[in-house]
Amino acid sequence: MEKLIIATRESKLAMWQSEHIKASLEELNPGLTIELLPMKSLGDKILDAPLAKIGGKGLFLKELEEAMYRGDAHMAVHSLKDVPTRMPEGLVLAAVTEREDVRDAMMSEKYRDIDDLPQGAVVGTSSLRRQMQLSRLRPDLKIKWLRGNVNTRIRKLKEGQYDAIILAAAGINRLDLQNEVEHVYPIVPDQMLPAMGQAALGLQCIDDPEIIKIVQGLDDEYSRIETTIERDFVDMLEGGCQVPIGVNAFVMENDDIIVKAILGMPDGEEIMTDSRIVSRDQYQTIGREMAQKMIDRGAKELLAKAEAVGASQPE
Repeated sequence: MEKLIIATRESKLAMWQSEHIKASLEELNPGLTIELLPMKSLGDKILDAPLAKIGGKGLFLKELEEAMYRGDAHMAVHSLKDVPTRMPEGLVLAAVTEREDVRDAMMSEKYRDIDDLPQGAVVGTSSLRRQMQLSRLRPDLKIKWLRGNVNTRIRKLKEGQYDAIILAAAGINRLDLQNEVEHVYPIVPDQMLPAMGQAALGLQCIDDPEIIKIVQGLDDEYSRIETTIERDFVDMLEGGCQVPIGVNAFVMENDDIIVKAILGMPDGEEIMTDSRIVSRDQYQTIGREMAQKMIDRGAKELLAKAEAVGASQPE
């Protein structure tokens, strides 16, 4: 193969991620020409409605996947948290990259952390998962819908539309935005569990052995183990990307894995949680086992209620 074409969204973060993967693949494959194919996804075009109303985060993948089907691109770079748990026919998740900081982060011009926010403070997020956990921590906060790319969200914060906003720490770090606002507070997982796959990049490609071999050079063993657990958990719950589910798996130094999960209603009133420590050789089963335990407790019914509430929320 002489030339590899990578489909990518046009946002600054997506372009950074794709340029990063391009450079890494070029280093591993001397002589291989790699080009980027920037595209605007449906999720980037529709900014006047919550994701839960318009079909979820899978909207960020559709155009890129169609480019691969047409033969215009061989692979695509995605934030793994945006990637549905099941691949369309003819496409594979060939690599999961080493993770950045998995935490969410609060950004604010005035307030140091969540505890420092005044009563009734306005916090911006487009995530029902974040809304659920913020509401659980601070029922007094006013959660206000927030869409747009990372830079747009920060601009709205600086304009005073919000007292604070919640973003993925990985995106802030990758774009070097730590100094854009006065306070950046990485939220500890005990306060807010991240989304499945958060902080890892998912490299999706056409089901071609030659291309898969090239892309698999960037697969990280620990990230693959952790995100397999997280994605299995969500897949078993049939939750998709737009329902309130937080889940995080972490491989510890002794190779045991700690897994924590939370799901429930966006207002934080009804919540289910679970946490386990298992040996590494259980990673291919533990996600589904934890999900089944929650299903036995009524998790699917709870998530169906949560999804309905999320789709009906005012903009």
